[in-house]
Amino acid sequence: MESLLKGFANFRQNVYPQQKEMFLRLASGQSPHTLFITCADSRVMPEMMFSAQPGELFVLRNIGNVVPPYSQHVGGVVAAIEYAVAELNVRNIVICGHTDCGAMKAVLDPSKLAGVPSVASWLKHTDTARHVAAHHDHPVDSPEALSCLTEENVVSQLDHLRTQPVVAARLAAGTLRLHGWIYDIAHGDILAFDTQAGKFLPLLPDNGQTPCATPRPRLLGAVSEAAA
Repeated sequence: MESLLKGFANFRQNVYPQQKEMFLRLASGQSPHTLFITCADSRVMPEMMFSAQPGELFVLRNIGNVVPPYSQHVGGVVAAIEYAVAELNVRNIVICGHTDCGAMKAVLDPSKLAGVPSVASWLKHTDTARHVAAHHDHPVDSPEALSCLTEENVVSQLDHLRTQPVVAARLAAGTLRLHGWIYDIAHGDILAFDTQAGKFLPLLPDNGQTPCATPRPRLLGAVSEAAA
């Protein structure tokens, strides 16, 4: 707690005074361009990774960067997605997994979940990824198995995301873009899922091309590409 208080003191003394006008403007509302769904892991810091300012990212965190498939049962993740798309009109949704993910390790070794039944229940939403990853035939305790499951989980959660009615409608109209990323903690790199290639490719901001997980728009008169 002491470190938090010191950090807040620094914010009040040094950060806030320099950006006071921005915070006063944000006090009346927000218009983030991206919904960023990622793991609750403390090592993943979207605002730091993308040099984002307050108000730019609508960040949604949970164990395993999970998106439950749409159903009649409403949970916080589904509600946040609906709000971000329907009310905030975000133009992008990113699902971002990461290396050394404890949730993915637990999926590979369910004994780690013996004392946390709520976590075990939540991670049932990764079952599809687990089954698909098993077909890659990596030894279950190998780094390759963990990497494979991490990737398959992002792809699976993208599939779940597209079942959300508000997301499906915006995708059909071509006004929303989806991205599936893996953040490499040790090296500061990102791999991005490319729907056309069917695999993860390096995210290289300087080359002008971003691997994308967005399906083609289908509605008559749909725009060809959502705004960046």
